[in-house]
Amino acid sequence: MGERSPRQPKASHYLATAANGGSTTTSSQLLRMLLISSVIGVMVAGMFVPAAAFAKVAVAGVNDFLTTVPSSMDFQAPAQATTMLASDGSTIATLYAQDRKVVDFDSMSPFIKDGVVAIEDARFYEHGGVDPTGIVRALVATINGGRQGASTITQQYVNNMLIEQLVADGKTDEAKLGMEKTVADKVTEIQLAIGLEKKLSKDEILAGYLNIIYFGNGAYGIEAAAKLYFNTTAKDLTLPQAAALAGVVNRPTYYDPITQPENVVTRRNAVLAKLLDQNKISQADHDAAVQAPLDLHVTTSSQGCAAATAAYFCDYVQQLFLNDPAYGATLEERTKVLYQGGLTLQTTLDSALQKVAQEQATATMSATDPLQRGAAIVSVQPGTGKVLTMAQNTVYNPAEAPGNYMGNFAVPVNDANGQPLHGAGGFPVGSTFKPFVFAEWLNSGHSMMTSINGAVRRYPSGYPWTNSCGTTTGNYDPAAGTILLPNDDPNHYYPMSAYEGLYNSINTVTFQTAAALDFCNIQKMATAAGVKDGGTNKPYDLSSIANLLGTKNVAPLDMATAFATFASGGTRCNPIALTAITGANGTKYPVPAADCKRTISADVAAGVTYALRSVLQRGSGWNIPLDDKNNSFAKTGTTDGNIETWTIGGNSGVVTASFFGSYKGNGAEFVNQDIVINGKYYAGVDGADLAGGQWAAVMNAAAANPEYTASELVNPPAEMLASTAPLVAGFNDPKSGAESLPVTPQVPAQPQDPSPQVPAVPQATVPPQPTTEPEATLPPPAAEQPSTPAQPAP
Repeated sequence: MGERSPRQPKASHYLATAANGGSTTTSSQLLRMLLISSVIGVMVAGMFVPAAAFAKVAVAGVNDFLTTVPSSMDFQAPAQATTMLASDGSTIATLYAQDRKVVDFDSMSPFIKDGVVAIEDARFYEHGGVDPTGIVRALVATINGGRQGASTITQQYVNNMLIEQLVADGKTDEAKLGMEKTVADKVTEIQLAIGLEKKLSKDEILAGYLNIIYFGNGAYGIEAAAKLYFNTTAKDLTLPQAAALAGVVNRPTYYDPITQPENVVTRRNAVLAKLLDQNKISQADHDAAVQAPLDLHVTTSSQGCAAATAAYFCDYVQQLFLNDPAYGATLEERTKVLYQGGLTLQTTLDSALQKVAQEQATATMSATDPLQRGAAIVSVQPGTGKVLTMAQNTVYNPAEAPGNYMGNFAVPVNDANGQPLHGAGGFPVGSTFKPFVFAEWLNSGHSMMTSINGAVRRYPSGYPWTNSCGTTTGNYDPAAGTILLPNDDPNHYYPMSAYEGLYNSINTVTFQTAAALDFCNIQKMATAAGVKDGGTNKPYDLSSIANLLGTKNVAPLDMATAFATFASGGTRCNPIALTAITGANGTKYPVPAADCKRTISADVAAGVTYALRSVLQRGSGWNIPLDDKNNSFAKTGTTDGNIETWTIGGNSGVVTASFFGSYKGNGAEFVNQDIVINGKYYAGVDGADLAGGQWAAVMNAAAANPEYTASELVNPPAEMLASTAPLVAGFNDPKSGAESLPVTPQVPAQPQDPSPQVPAVPQATVPPQPTTEPEATLPPPAAEQPSTPAQPAP
């Protein structure tokens, strides 16, 4: 096999004859013999394949060489667009490297199938994958430095698949087009084309070809082309439309329907003439189609999260996928699957509720408003962890412009494994942290009706805070260069129940309750609910007493999750955004579970929601326009200078975290005091104002959906509402049903209401302010550097 038989004519003779205009009939016959004769086939391989390849051919046999598709060649579906769907099946976004949707043979108009065959390969259904004359013509052109494309649809399909595989593997630079191809490349294509014909039917090859070829302007495959140019489907293409698209295939730039319509019409009519010549259409159909206008209906396909109906939710889902090794061992593999795999991502987003949330965030403050504040809303479903809304008022655009911002207000910077979520990292949460102090107060056996002395404002350095898993320092002491612990107003420095202290958001009450608790347990309570640092994902830091007032950054999604833990009776669910992922071929991929588990007792959860209901009915959120305040609960929060403001809460159906404030810093220019927003003057923007208004709008909209019907709030056990001796921090620890130490006369106690019922209204009178500020009793102060605590966070 390594030597040419003396009786064999030289292959170069036939090549020269064809190149020099020899007898076409003789050349064609001889070339057919070259392809069908095993002996001549080996000769052709020996002439044009490198020696190493020829040796392989000699061993395997010419039949294998010409009929076997190499295992490295994958003729599966080409790159397809991924579709992200809301819970109702509506499209959120389309993600792709190539705009393509693969459709089957029966979903293609007969006009496009006949038209492409007529103009590209009239003998498609007759040959075995190659046209002998075309092969020699291409080889001779290549040898002579010219260009000759593959002559059959099968060869074009092979060529496109070879390029597609390189592009999909990130090897675009290795793709060879036209004059870049060598003789060996041509022979490989011939081998693959013949082998492919042995593997697939003609209809399968034609369908594959029509799904992979490029139609210009970013449209890959006939379905995308039909949508782009005529706003229709491949199945519904008319004769003139199909003929036009069949003509585009040859040179998508020259025959560009948008920029070169005259060229397209000329080419379309040539296709129609071929169809008529081949008896695929009647004369009447031909004549009518030739006279038809091109009549484009250009419908561009926007892709990516920038074009999504919920851009930041889209980005969140995208990052969840790219971060998960379940979808590929490397980021590169996962990226390929996401943007080329034709996936369907079914998500948890409630499109109707999202629309309301986005409208509210945008209306709260325009992204381009010179004040440059942020507004964000995120909702979750208690008991499932499903993320229902994720909206913010900025524009998802990387270009430098006012209001453009790629960070997601709702989520932490990274996920639990340190992978990027593109999150803003959260914001100081203000008094929305107080419910976790209150929860630990109840969890440790205390009653919410215990009187707490809200007049205590001085906490010197060295105060004996208890923290069994660390240390807690800081001071509120003018003698140490700091201020007295302030409340939001001058009218609540008196003893009151822990319950009233929470719903009126009294800082001094929170501090006195914390003085009787282990800060480690407060931290554990917050962690159990779902609170974590938005920048590090570590537990909320309570090493400084100021952090009791919510000075640390927490992401809105985590705050919504934590309050949903209360709403679900103490069951925490990790937030989930994906419910199903299906591949183009029907493959089902795993999705992360919510991993719902009880982390807080049902009694404690009931106590917290019971108290927080009064925030809406009589407390700091009384003016929030919520329709159902009987079955709902919430907590407002405001930080120093009113820079960040919050309302967080909900009911058994939906919990929403609503934020308004600065996302660009905490400088004086971001203080929200003595300010006009949307034409309204605010002496100081509080959590119940803008954040509260948009929160209520979303919650009211959710209430209209039977799926989110709120059940009645559960009453806490009687011991949580029982009367006890007043708390005197450092001297006693009054708990329901237990004996308490005598109350020290150093701090006057407020008489207790013997009834465990909730007071109908706040106390009408305010006790007189003490002439000297009460201070927390403590041992001699230890030497330490004073810290500067935060201002009130109602």
